[in-house]
Amino acid sequence: MNLKYIIKVILAIPFLPIMYFQAKAIKAKFPKLPEAEGSNGLAPSLDNRRLRVLAIGESSIAGVGVKTHEEGFTGTLARELAAFFNINVEWKVYAKRGFTAKKVEEMLVPQITEKEFDLVVIGVGGNDTFQLNNPTRWKKDVQRLIQSLKEKFKDVPIVFINMPPIKELPAFTKTIKMVLGNLEKMLGEELDKLVRLHKDTYYYSNRITMNDWRERFNVPSENAIFFSDGVHPSKLAYQVWARDVAGFIRTHPQLSAALNWIGK
Repeated sequence: MNLKYIIKVILAIPFLPIMYFQAKAIKAKFPKLPEAEGSNGLAPSLDNRRLRVLAIGESSIAGVGVKTHEEGFTGTLARELAAFFNINVEWKVYAKRGFTAKKVEEMLVPQITEKEFDLVVIGVGGNDTFQLNNPTRWKKDVQRLIQSLKEKFKDVPIVFINMPPIKELPAFTKTIKMVLGNLEKMLGEELDKLVRLHKDTYYYSNRITMNDWRERFNVPSENAIFFSDGVHPSKLAYQVWARDVAGFIRTHPQLSAALNWIGK
């Protein structure tokens, strides 16, 4: 087992009873927001080429915090890619709030009825962090997820988006942010190492902070405006996040080259 994880767990033990009661208090007043509506859509362009995007994952992909996927992460990502590559982007979402990487692989991947996609975008890690999944088990779960998707869609590029910004969540106490934020960082590091072992598989490892977004995207300064309920992103946050991920895809040499050739 990961030695760094063991050390962090030992150091966190005195905080666990505090975290338990803090988490119960937070959950008691936590609003139950629905997932976004409209699981598929099209971002048009003037060209007749077509890019088919699958978005799969946990609540960040399920759009908890916005009314429709069109105004959330996936719809915004599709519009950004359509504008940059001058291509029609058809998108489909398979996602569920509360799902870990293991549940995404076991319960969502088998539901995918479409036979072909040109790009797979994955958002996982938040629930694995909340459920205190250890890095070794997380790595195995993500490995199986990658393998399942590659068996289903062959050589299609797979992009894992950034891990959720646990340390930025307003609803959490400092203690919870510290303990879970450290675990989220470790899971991200394991994911970064894992994707390097797989062809056409990528991870946008840039850690999300509100200060970084404010500086790069010229958005308001209040942290609360980025969150719909203190945990899930707001409409603004989803759209900034999608623009950020689109920038990663556009500027990554292999990814950009692969998408530029689609339909030519």
